[in-house]
Amino acid sequence: MTTTMQVAAAALIDRDGRVLVQQRPPGRAMAGLWEFPGGKIEPGETPEQALIRELREELAIDVTAACLAPACFASAPLGDRHLLLLLFVCRKWSGVPVPLEATALQWLRPVALHRLAMPPADRPLIGLLEALV
Repeated sequence: MTTTMQVAAAALIDRDGRVLVQQRPPGRAMAGLWEFPGGKIEPGETPEQALIRELREELAIDVTAACLAPACFASAPLGDRHLLLLLFVCRKWSGVPVPLEATALQWLRPVALHRLAMPPADRPLIGLLEALV
């Protein structure tokens, strides 16, 4: 039986229609790849609660559940587990994102995301973002 790992991620979209991506740090799985910020949903958390916590831990920004709009999901094998990635769109937050856990941050138009090295689960979400922005 395969274990499913549930992850909540955010497509933070600025006023210019750019999306924030972060680079995974050395020493972690998929180091160097660019991804949407977020992380694992812990037992007892809703996806929104997990994402609010992760955005605070990873980027030092505050988001409210009312500002998280469910957008889509991706499903992909991940080693001996299976990843279910829930993507939310967020256009409003407080604070300025800083890379507390990532190597770097980039604000890019959705079409530019195609040229980045991204995890397999993140790549299929780019087309949806192109349609949204």
